[in-house]
Amino acid sequence: MDLFTHFIVPFAILTFLKMKYRIAGAFGGISLDFDAIFFVIGFLAPDLFFLTHRGITHSFIFGFFTALIFIYIITRPIIKSFISNIIRRPIKIEFSWTIILIAYFGVLTHLLLDFLTTGGIPLLYPFTITRFSANLYYYIDTITSIVALAVLIILYLRLNPKYKKIALATFMIMLISFGGIRAYEKMDTIQSQTLSDSYTQIIAYPTSDMFTWTVVMSDHEGTKYKFFTYNNLQKKSSNEGEVKSLTIKNGTYSSAQEAIKYADNLPEVEKFKWNSFYTCISAERVSSGWNITYFDFLGGHFGPNQLSVQVLKYKFYQDPNEIS
Repeated sequence: MDLFTHFIVPFAILTFLKMKYRIAGAFGGISLDFDAIFFVIGFLAPDLFFLTHRGITHSFIFGFFTALIFIYIITRPIIKSFISNIIRRPIKIEFSWTIILIAYFGVLTHLLLDFLTTGGIPLLYPFTITRFSANLYYYIDTITSIVALAVLIILYLRLNPKYKKIALATFMIMLISFGGIRAYEKMDTIQSQTLSDSYTQIIAYPTSDMFTWTVVMSDHEGTKYKFFTYNNLQKKSSNEGEVKSLTIKNGTYSSAQEAIKYADNLPEVEKFKWNSFYTCISAERVSSGWNITYFDFLGGHFGPNQLSVQVLKYKFYQDPNEIS
């Protein structure tokens, strides 16, 4: 979800609950997306690939500490004065446990909203770096972002509070309605498909159009995939494709597996696999070793959908002549 929505949702909920310091909840809602500052660290240290947008801050544990640090910074007198002068509004919050807990409520709404979007977030980090996603909303919903910005402008203007509440209520109704429509469209899309040709599993991923979904079918072992775009209003499929999870050229299966096992431990490969929906592999034996290409046939929001690495034969064989 976008920054505007992350600000408005906790602010709206706390407003309707008649809670004080609702601005603290809004600040907590946007605090996680300041993880963009980690980009340099992740770039300079490939092993720390999870230090990125929608990385470790987007978890229940680190989300709390992110909100705590964020609230501490913006409540420093010089920072608070600077922000107040820019927005021409006083920031009436202080650093306290009450404010921190309200900010953490904003963090929880942020995690819920991002969980609903495609791509997912590592909710349980540091216990696991697995991304979790309901795959209901697209990564960024354009209509939602535009309406959220309009509501934010209304909140900023010096209008009668009742008009601001109407704007907040309208936005929340729209957001929930869109979610309901998408949930129905996703289930209907899945139920309208017929599994065949040994495919046993089916998943639908959202696109920017709530009525159009990317459908992926796979076999039980996950050795092959069939994918296509499906418009649930027109009941039509397009952009069909089929791919194997592993393709080997020239060499033997056992030799390719040894090379892939080595490549899987490379930081750039770990990062690629973490950011991918599906990781398929094309391995080709060459004179110097193996050329291994990792690719995601769905593409991703966080980076390129293809990565090529070379594994020299001396990297994983004591005797270079063993490669075949």
